[in-house]
Amino acid sequence: MSELSVRTVGGAAEDPDLARARDGDDAAFTRLVAPLRRELHAHCYRMLGSSHDADDALQDALVRAWRGVSRFEGRSSLRSWLYTVTTRTCLDTAETRGRRALPVDLGPSSAHPVVGDVPLTDIAWLGPYPDKGLDGGPHSPDARYEQREAVELAFAAALQHLPGNQRAALLLFEVLGFSAAEIAAIMDTSVASVNSALQRARRIVADKIPAATQQRTLRAIDDLRVKEIVAGYSAALERGDADALVALLTEDVTWSMPPLAHWYRGLEAVTEFAVRVPLTGCGSWRNLPTSANGQPAVACYLWNEDAGAYTGWSINVFTLRDGLIAEITSFLGAEHFAPFELPGSLPAESQVTSP
Repeated sequence: MSELSVRTVGGAAEDPDLARARDGDDAAFTRLVAPLRRELHAHCYRMLGSSHDADDALQDALVRAWRGVSRFEGRSSLRSWLYTVTTRTCLDTAETRGRRALPVDLGPSSAHPVVGDVPLTDIAWLGPYPDKGLDGGPHSPDARYEQREAVELAFAAALQHLPGNQRAALLLFEVLGFSAAEIAAIMDTSVASVNSALQRARRIVADKIPAATQQRTLRAIDDLRVKEIVAGYSAALERGDADALVALLTEDVTWSMPPLAHWYRGLEAVTEFAVRVPLTGCGSWRNLPTSANGQPAVACYLWNEDAGAYTGWSINVFTLRDGLIAEITSFLGAEHFAPFELPGSLPAESQVTSP
């Protein structure tokens, strides 16, 4: 490699693709950002609470970065610069779309099943996140949260209670490991403002998330038990077996189904709901195991007579405690399946999951 093909920044050799990207080589720019796309997408989800919004925000951010790469002087790392562009893009998006919610944010639980509950389309709902390819460890030694901890449902929901600037500061500091000074530069503000935002954000988040993360809980449960829970839930749903389902649940279990507003708490209410609504008869359901938000999940398909197939119905995400299911969050809608690389339907001859 000739000396002319490499620049030095702070004494370190600069990636030759950066010079090519500055000169308008879009393939070089694509190669530059490829190793960071996954973590940038997860950052967008944490900021916005929706994988679809994360897709749009990341695409917008990379377009902005491509247009501005010729002005990137290398005073910070490329990663820091891309996080600057991406965070500011997400803040712009969050300003126009507002915060996202789960049914538990809207009101108390329902004591009895609400048959015919109508989806609320005027509410921006928190969505599930496909965590395939997301590493388990922290981004840096300075990060407080592991990468998968920082997409767990409880954490993602808690973030939505923060104003955009507090959300960004918390994520940049405690998930990504940036310093207060770096965050001040990213957000174009003062270090004092960053520290103030962090202090307020930590208080709110600490009040809304459980002491033990799901990653810690899953590490304490035998992998075989987790598989048994997922398979047992699937089999109970497919057989219409309420007793088998109840055996997997904690006494204080909750079940919510965004975009439906009503949700249920406790074995009695959840069992009555399961009997009246989801367990609509043996043979109605087929299920595929998956993972969402760093938690075990099941993709549920409901028999559709017109289609002659089982069509995508919901992504059911489980929050576990003491080897049982403490929360079921069923994200209803076929639109959730594609981001998980799941088929939109299953054929009529698909087999019932073994118990």
